[in-house]
Amino acid sequence: MNAETWTPELRAWLDGSARAAGFDAAGVAAVRPVEDEFAAQEAARFAVWIAAGYAGEMEYLKRRDDAGALVRSGLQVAMPWARSVVVCALNYNAAAPNSLDPAPPGTGWIARYAWSGRTLEDGTQAATDYHDELLGRLRTIEEELLAQTACTTRCYVDTGPLVERSFAQQAGVGWIGKNTCVLNQRLGSWLLLGVIVTSLPVEAEAPMLAAQDRCGTCTRCIDACPTDALLGSRDAGGARGMDASKCIAYLTIEKKGAIEERLREPMGRQVFGCDICQDVCPWNRRAPAGTHAGMETRAELVNPALEWLATMDGREFKRRFKGSPLERTGRKRLLRNVAIAMGNSGAERFLPQLDAWAEASGAEGSAGGNAPIDPMVSEAAEWARTRIRAKR
Repeated sequence: MNAETWTPELRAWLDGSARAAGFDAAGVAAVRPVEDEFAAQEAARFAVWIAAGYAGEMEYLKRRDDAGALVRSGLQVAMPWARSVVVCALNYNAAAPNSLDPAPPGTGWIARYAWSGRTLEDGTQAATDYHDELLGRLRTIEEELLAQTACTTRCYVDTGPLVERSFAQQAGVGWIGKNTCVLNQRLGSWLLLGVIVTSLPVEAEAPMLAAQDRCGTCTRCIDACPTDALLGSRDAGGARGMDASKCIAYLTIEKKGAIEERLREPMGRQVFGCDICQDVCPWNRRAPAGTHAGMETRAELVNPALEWLATMDGREFKRRFKGSPLERTGRKRLLRNVAIAMGNSGAERFLPQLDAWAEASGAEGSAGGNAPIDPMVSEAAEWARTRIRAKR
């Protein structure tokens, strides 16, 4: 086969290749030219979102080209040669508790996708990062595609100049839910996306495969969001949106420095990411568990004890989290989040640790290590201990 477009035969091959590579769903979406009405609407929507400040401190989303256009406003802005996007989805659901299930006192919550690990020959587990796991699978598909077509390709997992979920919807992988996640009727929303941008055009007569929106009038995710970050409506088919600057996942992972005090109490026990809007989604009630090598659940990260996270020194942090999503956020921001979770717990047993952090800003000696206490951690600890003592 030496295909010059996405023929039905090539699409059938893609489905089989993606599943062989370990993905649970795949599809192809056409890249619309910048003058296309739909593309223009998407670009305008993205520009309005950026202008509203909803991207927070995520400067990479605000990047512009030499002409002043937002790079992520349309794929052909950054890649004029792009004609199609292969979207592959991997189910990372785990047969484990949800964040809203009863949990032992004094535990935190790490987002489900960050539990990933790989079992080694000696039976121990090593941390993995979904970016690497998905990219390796995409490379396999890309290599096979290039063997039967003459096209240009680029693989991305969260790093490309495009909005993956929009192409996932157009490719029929799922619809964009009111929680702004891609929702698949069979798999739910526990999906990680990887894409291959190609110069291979979609057949002109190929039907649009956009997934049908099945959120209806449900607003459970919107109602459950502790920080009111979701901007959707009760209307069926209404606009989807998120103020990312208020999202707990953004606050605990992307946000640098101090977190606004008004957002700390709603963070609850979340120390890395947040799964609440997915935990309450009816489509996830029967979502199957994923069973992928490299994405196995590390039991120690499910409802981790806050004391355990607090007393990790730098060396232990690296040993536990090197190669995992938590490595990129870093120990200092994790300790900031742990301090806030301790304050929200109201448990007085955390006061000695909080006192040590609050009173040692910039000084040597943290619990479990000898690195200076970051002022960001000390400030969060001061807020947390004041909160606990106020409840006495």
